[in-house]
Amino acid sequence: MNQRFWKWFWIVVIGVPLAVFAVWAITADPRRFVTTLLNGITLGALYFLVASGFTLVFGLMRNVNLAHGSLYLLGAYMGWIVGDAFGDWNNWYSWLITIPAGFLAAALVGLVLQVGVFRFMQGQELRQTMVTIGISIVLADLMLWWFGGEIYSFDPPKVLHVPLVIGLGQHLQPYKYPTYRLMLLVVSILIGGVLWAFLNRTRIGMMIRAGVDDRNMLAASGFNVQRVFAATFGIGAGMAGMAGVLGATQLSVSPGEDSRYLMVSLIVVIVGGMGSIPGAAVGALLIALGDQFGLAYAPTYGVVFTFLIMVLVLAFRPSGILGRRMA
Repeated sequence: MNQRFWKWFWIVVIGVPLAVFAVWAITADPRRFVTTLLNGITLGALYFLVASGFTLVFGLMRNVNLAHGSLYLLGAYMGWIVGDAFGDWNNWYSWLITIPAGFLAAALVGLVLQVGVFRFMQGQELRQTMVTIGISIVLADLMLWWFGGEIYSFDPPKVLHVPLVIGLGQHLQPYKYPTYRLMLLVVSILIGGVLWAFLNRTRIGMMIRAGVDDRNMLAASGFNVQRVFAATFGIGAGMAGMAGVLGATQLSVSPGEDSRYLMVSLIVVIVGGMGSIPGAAVGALLIALGDQFGLAYAPTYGVVFTFLIMVLVLAFRPSGILGRRMA
């Protein structure tokens, strides 16, 4: 009876208003609705790439790394340096080489953080928070000093400059949408699938999950716990750096982006569920859609929608939409 009540509660309170809004928006201006929907989905793909690394470090390993946003910014800047060194952004390899460059730069810093900081603060969330806030400020200031306050952007390969034509019906002109943003969606789906399979279908992934639940048991089994944790932290940090390159190509990179994406990652992990890759995908999609539809249809109160989603999830599902309940 209780489950039946909540089912109808969500349908009446949330489902019906959303359906009414969708019908009104499509009828009033289908082009605007489709644009906002695609913008939300593709922005959610970028949010997922950033938050997937954060959910590995914070959600799965329980390490409070508030320098995650700085790793995003570092990866973007290092990707730009490497790509610019080739001298011609019109060549596809000049852009493609920036992705591993951003990943490796952030992963290396992540390894240093795990070995030099988190290794000695396991389970001390307050100390981790304070130390990583300081590290984040230092990294942000160093990057501001080196790169200045300019806005940097990447040019994707020419093949991704060609817009994709989308038909909206017989009485409406075809709609063009950036191919790169749709490519980003495909990449995020593939990476999400690889991460999920890595954590749930491989021996290393099982070791990581076992080490989080019981480090002493994993150590007693003959595995090097610190090496496993360092590798996991490096992958999570590298994901932030790679997302920095992809995000700078879609949008741009400038000082202050680190704080924005750190906040987004926190909200996505809270909404989707700590330590859950599918949860990070769901959370990223919800937050991005709320953000884009809020900006398009209620710009004055657009920011409210993001926090409204988080409040509703915390009120009715404190562990997150797909997060496991803590003991």
